[in-house]
Amino acid sequence: MAIRLGDDAPNFTAETTEGTINFHEWLGSGWGILFSHPKDYTPVCTTELGTVAKISPEFKKRGVKVIAVSVDPMDSHKGWINDINETQKTTMNYPIIADPDKKVATLYDMIHPNAIDNMTVRSVFIIGPDKKVKLTLTYPASCGRNFDELLRVIDSLQLTSKYKVATPANWKDGEDCIITPAVGDAEAQQLFPKGFTTVKPYLRYTPQPNR
Repeated sequence: MAIRLGDDAPNFTAETTEGTINFHEWLGSGWGILFSHPKDYTPVCTTELGTVAKISPEFKKRGVKVIAVSVDPMDSHKGWINDINETQKTTMNYPIIADPDKKVATLYDMIHPNAIDNMTVRSVFIIGPDKKVKLTLTYPASCGRNFDELLRVIDSLQLTSKYKVATPANWKDGEDCIITPAVGDAEAQQLFPKGFTTVKPYLRYTPQPNR
């Protein structure tokens, strides 16, 4: 059964390139990203893992842990890491789960019958501090993931979890937000002392409240 937004993120124990983890314990009380790869030594995924290593400070300053999963075994992962470090001019600084029995892939519905070789599809799960799934994305093998977009989504998720706002199309951190329809004008005046602009009764913009 597919994992939906708001579902509990399934817990598991697995071997990783940084030791054995219990997933929920590893996440702790913060945010997390789990992203999957069809197999080791694939070109697009090599660039993705390298990119995440390079921008790891951006995830850390948001309190987000990142972990990858591939159905290949540990010895394969270790060899692949050498290639990632060499070709992407970086140093891997987060764990890769070894999932040769496809336990994690099955838990997270990463194996699709129509996928090439019946291997894991390239999925992303953003998980909140409450261990609920906040975002899911699935990419085709030919398209590298946009990690700038994932950072943007995390900024939105973290903001909207604390304030009664939503973020408009193409929003970026620091830009105006939308007041949620459930908030009346009187309450909005109290919640958003910077004021707000009413375009329509259901469309009200306010400066980002935590800025």
